[in-house]
Amino acid sequence: MKWNLRWAAAKRDIWRPSDLLKAFEEVGFAPSLSKVAALWSGKPISLRLDDLDKICAALDCTVADLLVAEPLPAAEGAQDRRAVGDGDGSARPTPRRGGGRRSLPPN
Repeated sequence: MKWNLRWAAAKRDIWRPSDLLKAFEEVGFAPSLSKVAALWSGKPISLRLDDLDKICAALDCTVADLLVAEPLPAAEGAQDRRAVGDGDGSARPTPRRGGGRRSLPPN
């Protein structure tokens, strides 16, 4: 994922973390300046959905404006992974051992 907080902020004429903090406070979101600076300077490792919603409200944007999916780089020697049933139909799930019906759950 690509983190586009600076781009979304620039669309609102916000160029510094301290200005972004003021925009957050206008919508009732009060993170510390150090948290805002961390969000500003790089992609967050984790972010609460409530906080993401407040960021979008402050910047008048959508989640799609902040997070953009990027294709994963192919690892060297990695095989093409597909779900069972994809493609030519040659991959089939194997039946469970024992074959018969399942027993009823205990009462």
